[in-house]
Amino acid sequence: MAGEAQSDCLFCKIVAGEVPATVVRESETTVAFRDINPQAPTHVLVIPRVHHPDAASLAAAEPQIAADVLREAGDVAAQEGAESYRIVFNTGPGAGQTVFHAHAHVLGGRGLQWPPG
Repeated sequence: MAGEAQSDCLFCKIVAGEVPATVVRESETTVAFRDINPQAPTHVLVIPRVHHPDAASLAAAEPQIAADVLREAGDVAAQEGAESYRIVFNTGPGAGQTVFHAHAHVLGGRGLQWPPG
């Protein structure tokens, strides 16, 4: 169920401290940690502490927490010294989402091409 921790969700386990992660920031509503397969020098995931399967469901159910994720993404970029950066939300397997817990990728530290691939 959305909003409740899921026992089979990797990111819920990171929030609960059951799975280790290299955490770079935490707030009351979010956790930010380094991606284990970075695609740029700065590649940090920002997740809500509550479980929602994707960004759209998070925004519909809890818009303030969705805003917190975006604010934290910007703070992560600043903390990492990324003057230019990208915030990416993948939604669905066809878009490359592999963990079905809403999350933002913060990518920076190198030139990023457009359109993304």
